[in-house]
Amino acid sequence: MFTGIIEDLGTINKLVKDGGNLQITMQTHITSELKIDQSVAHNGVCLTVVNIEGDTYTVTAIQETLDKTNLGSLKEHQLINIERAMKLGDRLDGHIVQGHVDQTAKCIAITEEDGSWVFTFEYDKNLNNITIEKGSITVNGVSLTVVNSQLNQFSVAIIPYTYNHTTFKNLKTGDMVNLEFDVIGKYVKRLNDLRN
Repeated sequence: MFTGIIEDLGTINKLVKDGGNLQITMQTHITSELKIDQSVAHNGVCLTVVNIEGDTYTVTAIQETLDKTNLGSLKEHQLINIERAMKLGDRLDGHIVQGHVDQTAKCIAITEEDGSWVFTFEYDKNLNNITIEKGSITVNGVSLTVVNSQLNQFSVAIIPYTYNHTTFKNLKTGDMVNLEFDVIGKYVKRLNDLRN
């Protein structure tokens, strides 16, 4: 489990295809605190640390993960949002995040609004995911509150701290992001669908 509160920005050092898998090696300020077999969220995708060398570590993304997330389009030297799994007893500063991406979305608008930014995303409604006004959403691993919820799009407001300490500062219109919809909302929707 994660909280959606980003701990660090990792820099992609090396990408190596291994059959259908992708070995992702990155450098972070928290590498010395990691251990092999540990779960770490990368742009919201939970991956297992498989190797540590100096200030870099490596994770493996399988083909299904590459197909369903934006990890397949990573490039060397790109920044990525990093969060370690939460510890039992820690404060839940964001919301309950599983590290299981539901689908991707396209950034369709970025508006600066007097010291903050509003990012609007469009996603495929045919996958039956929903957002609600003031509900939680995870975008590239960042826990956010939905504003302006519509059938296949939503917006989030980004404060300067979040903008400067996550990959939102590098996001452009047309970029694809990973979405994890609120886990409680997903269960409520599923139960409602089963009743109907």
